[in-house]
Amino acid sequence: MPPDELPSPRSLWDETAPPAPAYSAIAGTIRTQVAVIGAGYTGLSAALHAAEAGQDAVVIDAHAPGWGASGRNGGQVIAGLKHDPDELAARFGQDMVRTVGAAPDLVFDLIARHAIDCAPLRTGWLQLAVSNPTFETLRRRTRQWRGHGADLELLDTARTAEATGSGAYVGAMLDRRGGTVQPLAYARGLAAAAIRHGARLFGGTRATGLARDRAGWRVRTTAGLVVAERVILATNAYTDRVHDGLRRSVVAVPSWQIATDPLPPDLRAAILPGGQSGSDMRRLLRYFRLDPGGRFVLGARGAFAEPQPSASLKRLRDAARTLFPALRDVPFTYQWGGMVAMTPDHLPHLHVLAPGLFAGLGYNGRGIAMATVMGRALAALATAADTEAIGLPVARLRPIPLHATSRLGVRATIAWYRLLDGGS
Repeated sequence: MPPDELPSPRSLWDETAPPAPAYSAIAGTIRTQVAVIGAGYTGLSAALHAAEAGQDAVVIDAHAPGWGASGRNGGQVIAGLKHDPDELAARFGQDMVRTVGAAPDLVFDLIARHAIDCAPLRTGWLQLAVSNPTFETLRRRTRQWRGHGADLELLDTARTAEATGSGAYVGAMLDRRGGTVQPLAYARGLAAAAIRHGARLFGGTRATGLARDRAGWRVRTTAGLVVAERVILATNAYTDRVHDGLRRSVVAVPSWQIATDPLPPDLRAAILPGGQSGSDMRRLLRYFRLDPGGRFVLGARGAFAEPQPSASLKRLRDAARTLFPALRDVPFTYQWGGMVAMTPDHLPHLHVLAPGLFAGLGYNGRGIAMATVMGRALAALATAADTEAIGLPVARLRPIPLHATSRLGVRATIAWYRLLDGGS
């Protein structure tokens, strides 16, 4: 099943987001300086930054802005990457560390500057140790990030229980750079901001072909033609055969979420009382938060169990009630899923695919902050801005060998990780 056909029952974010800005499908031929394919965080950030730089930008999407992972994720705004900062500095330089460490700053700055109504809350993010070895990893990570000037704190078992309301964790790293947003509302707010700055947004417009001629790039779509000087591919986990090499450079993995109705005041006060969100360090990590209405939200990687992911969703409900026994009688009203783009090296990839053709993808579960930063970097490349200041390395495109069998490998890996995590 192609990733854009993954079932997505109406989610909590659909129910609580402000309306999307008006858009229509392309009719006829559209000419522009910068064409952006994909109206998620990457594409919308790229369009906004290009428009702010005075470029004419057109964004097209097969669906609506934020339809994919940008409207279905857990809403956690996380600094950094899965790699520790000293490793990043050794491999890519200090600019990379500064860029990924400050990624939440860009998100919350855009929200403030453009008055985006997305319930932003910057109270920090908890990375939660599930064993003594993972706690030692957090000890090292905290020490390294503090050495780079970040505001992090290591919490012992007792303080972690106080911070989460759960006794399931050995300890935690509190990263005060992080926070939460309503993810679909953030995507729609970026779209509205880009439109206000002159970008043109077209939904219901699937790109079906891409070719270069002397006039620039021609993007064929199901609804018309876009002729552009430069093109940004911003489709991430939903990349299709418009650029097959790019599609084969990532593996799209399902992630499922569940949410309750607003909790009673006593339960709401007992779970994550400081307002942080949390992600644990299981091999198949779980992540959770409260939304502004006091609904408990929990997500985790799932299996390719289309069309009804009943086993993955049952595991989520069981996990929620194990972590927080007080939720044992609380029903989970919402359930939905989306796709996460994973890269073999667990790094986001910025590509120059051809003259005037750029792409960025592969956020490995940290898409809100990193996709926003990637969009800014892509806009800089596409507008011939100071490319030395983008803070992300340009990577050579490396399609994954035997990509067609990657789902089988991911499925086997998920099953193995689940066994190592205790079968849950």
